[in-house]
Amino acid sequence: MKNQELTLLYVFDAIMTEGSVTRAADRLAMTQPAVSNAVARMREIWNDPLFVKKGRQIEPTAFALSLWEQVRGPMHDLSSAVDAGAFDPAQSRRKFRIAMGDASVDLYWLPLTSEVARVAPHVDLYTVPFTMDGAVNQLREANVDLALGPMTQHDRSLRSIWLFESRYILAMRKDHPLAGRPVSLDDYLAARHLLVTTSGDTVGFVDQALQRQGLHRRVAVTVNHFSAVPKLLTHSDLIAVVPHTVAGGTQFRSQLWLTEPPIEVDPTPIYLIWHARHDRDPGLIWMRQLLEQTVKCQWSKCTECAQSGLPEGEELATLM
Repeated sequence: MKNQELTLLYVFDAIMTEGSVTRAADRLAMTQPAVSNAVARMREIWNDPLFVKKGRQIEPTAFALSLWEQVRGPMHDLSSAVDAGAFDPAQSRRKFRIAMGDASVDLYWLPLTSEVARVAPHVDLYTVPFTMDGAVNQLREANVDLALGPMTQHDRSLRSIWLFESRYILAMRKDHPLAGRPVSLDDYLAARHLLVTTSGDTVGFVDQALQRQGLHRRVAVTVNHFSAVPKLLTHSDLIAVVPHTVAGGTQFRSQLWLTEPPIEVDPTPIYLIWHARHDRDPGLIWMRQLLEQTVKCQWSKCTECAQSGLPEGEELATLM
């Protein structure tokens, strides 16, 4: 392979990874016209249009997708071998994309971005909405660098670090008819329920636990982010089962009655996930270590806060 073609492959890989000529230029520290000129040379040498405009986006051709499938692994391995140990947070202008849910953004984004601003002032951080299936596909397609959340698919292309197990607490307004006392299973099933769902599915972890016992609840309202929960609960007779880390937030503890649900819900393991192609990437190693430290520190604080919001007599062991 000629040196020119190898250089073009680096540019091609960046465009495919970023899905944008502009973002590829940022990634490569090149001007946008320089990247556009490289695309023109690729089209001439490889005899294919490679990228077709679709609205404001670009869409790779079948040839481009086939080529990327063949070269992206070796290109990454080569880059990692050359750049290993070369990442300097203080000087880096790298951009990281992390998939996480809105509750994770509320809990971890401020301390994470504050630490990055302190030690890596030129590094940029972008969040991408997390869904269990979507995050895995985004990692495989190199649309995100890391994902934070449950992991439902396990294969050799993915790596993960277990962070903690998310258990659940029942929340309702403080003057709710069921507040101030243990909630029976019959009263729980008869209530109107609020479910947080990022996918739009009306069956959550609680419903799966109920189905195993031949039981059913009425999900009367759904929302797609946890920040809407306190206001909805305080202005209705709805009740909601939420992760105990979320319940550690100020709004939940100050506005709502928190207690144990009358049904055992299996805890949800939360992982930090990345693709195997990034195993030796020094920048990703630095970022995932920083994110892991941030999450574990904040999780510990939220666990303590959630415990302080429980009715007198509840044991921390019920949450851990």
